[in-house]
Amino acid sequence: MGLFDFFKKKEAAPEAKVALDKGLEKTKEGFLSKITKAVAGKSTVDDDVLDNLEEVLVTSDVGVTTTLKVIERIQARVARDKYLSTSELNGLLRDEIQLLLAENNSNDFRNFEYGQHKPYVIMVVGVNGVGKTTTIGKLAHKLKQENLKVVLGAADTFRAAAVEQIKLWAERVGVRVVAQAMGSDPASVAFDTLQSAVANQEDVVIIDTAGRLHNKVGLMNELGKIKNVMQKVIPNAPHEILLVLDGSTGQNAFEQCKQFTEATDVNALAITKLDGTAKGGVVIGISDQFKIPVKYIGVGEGMNDLQLFDKKAFVDSLFS
Repeated sequence: MGLFDFFKKKEAAPEAKVALDKGLEKTKEGFLSKITKAVAGKSTVDDDVLDNLEEVLVTSDVGVTTTLKVIERIQARVARDKYLSTSELNGLLRDEIQLLLAENNSNDFRNFEYGQHKPYVIMVVGVNGVGKTTTIGKLAHKLKQENLKVVLGAADTFRAAAVEQIKLWAERVGVRVVAQAMGSDPASVAFDTLQSAVANQEDVVIIDTAGRLHNKVGLMNELGKIKNVMQKVIPNAPHEILLVLDGSTGQNAFEQCKQFTEATDVNALAITKLDGTAKGGVVIGISDQFKIPVKYIGVGEGMNDLQLFDKKAFVDSLFS
């Protein structure tokens, strides 16, 4: 079985769709009500409607660059079809957003076989407060449900609370954790974790890292050192660098993504806390601007509320 095949099984289930719909409730209520206002009193999609739609997308945290791209595509359709009615706008917008996400998430690792890399090493990065450790715990839970052997590395050694939190998650989920004393070298923790995982023939290693967004050079050096030390144990580790972003922070999430992608080779994104915000449009904008797959979304506080991102299901839910 592929490492993420079980996500496909779970998210095909009706309860996953219900969780997604509920998690995006605030975003879609705001989004759809704004679109309704944008077309009020109009029968065809004219310049006024497009101007209003542009404002809807920007204020939904889709981002200016991505918004302009979407508007240009819709303008082209309007020019071609001449008298496009406002009743068709929802469907048109849905199609264009879905196409945009498809273009930017072509490599979504759905059929990745964990046997190609054993252990499969995930290094998780992100600032404090975005839900990084919680995401690690929920991901470990999902992997363990499929009888995969998982070990966590508590390499955020600068905050006692971070180490304690990951230990609590490990205990709750029922997986091993490798930790050292507070203030230890994070690279040393990562090294020990990988050595331990190899010795115990574990399937997946998830390494937590410090959530400080200090100057870019310092961040780059720290994450680079962790990577280099891990590669002494497993030459091509980490196989995945997962950046966790808080969806409720809107445009601030864009800035964090910019900082971390400049500091290290991020190849997957997890966007959390979408259930508590009307800023779910950030998923669309970040995907488009950074060309990095949005791999997971957090749609609730429950243990099972971390979902593998499904582009079609996300857009369908947004417009339902």
